[in-house]
Amino acid sequence: MRIAIPLFLTLAMSCADDHDHADSDDEASDVTGDDDDDDDDNGTNNGGTTDGSLEGWCTGQDENFSFFVTSMSGLWALSDSADGDMDGGFGGDFGGLAGADQICQQLATATGHGDKTWRAFLSVTDDGSGQQVDAIDRIGSGPWYDANGRLVADDLAGLSGERPDGEAQSVDDLPDECGVPLSALGDAHDIVTGSDENGRLYSSDPDTTCNNWTSSDGSVGGSGDLMCGHSFPREGGPGGGGPGGGPGGDEGANWVSDHSLHGCGKGANLIQDGPGSGSCIGCGGGYGAFYCFAE
Repeated sequence: MRIAIPLFLTLAMSCADDHDHADSDDEASDVTGDDDDDDDDNGTNNGGTTDGSLEGWCTGQDENFSFFVTSMSGLWALSDSADGDMDGGFGGDFGGLAGADQICQQLATATGHGDKTWRAFLSVTDDGSGQQVDAIDRIGSGPWYDANGRLVADDLAGLSGERPDGEAQSVDDLPDECGVPLSALGDAHDIVTGSDENGRLYSSDPDTTCNNWTSSDGSVGGSGDLMCGHSFPREGGPGGGGPGGGPGGDEGANWVSDHSLHGCGKGANLIQDGPGSGSCIGCGGGYGAFYCFAE
């Protein structure tokens, strides 16, 4: 599905722009960098690898940095998709659970935090050895902080609510690896998890995990059980959450499991148009992002 790219996305999509972010209680910190699509040996996308590269990425994250949402610019760079191509990204094919972990690790490494072990918050029906894996069991015990040094949650119990129980400036609008809240892109809050509200596998049908995160076929994942959470509550307005929607609201607020996605195809939709249409992973309001935690 191709949707015209809005002006704000041209300003926010690339990490080449300066991103200023400040904690209300702490001194502001600047996380800036450049997006460079030149190829290098950062890996490849089929079978758990990536085709693109990350050069001069955003740096300056807090030393406690241990949580982020994968940025659109990062996923587009690693999948070797052109900036502004709304049919780009990985779709639901992250190269399996190991490939998704690698994406987290590459993005964190590009920011200077590759010394930590990063895990994707995704559930699978089969990890390759016949074992079910639940997202909540993959991420360690906390605490976790965003790129700006704001607390996301102290521990696993702190992740069990509609929103994580950390600082409101972070959890009301969860940010990417550069510290940028996803609302800056528009209606970008659908975050792939394949999980229920407890962070456990939602369904034993592989279709509901894009065949364990190996498929970008739009005909896969349309059964109604390919679940996503919201990095910020559903927007208000036509087709949205009504009054109280958006960051800080309480409509469609569950960060792990709010509704199903359209399918596993590649693509993004950042325009608030209700449920959206098409069979791409981002067609309902996102771009196929997922959460990354440091163990």
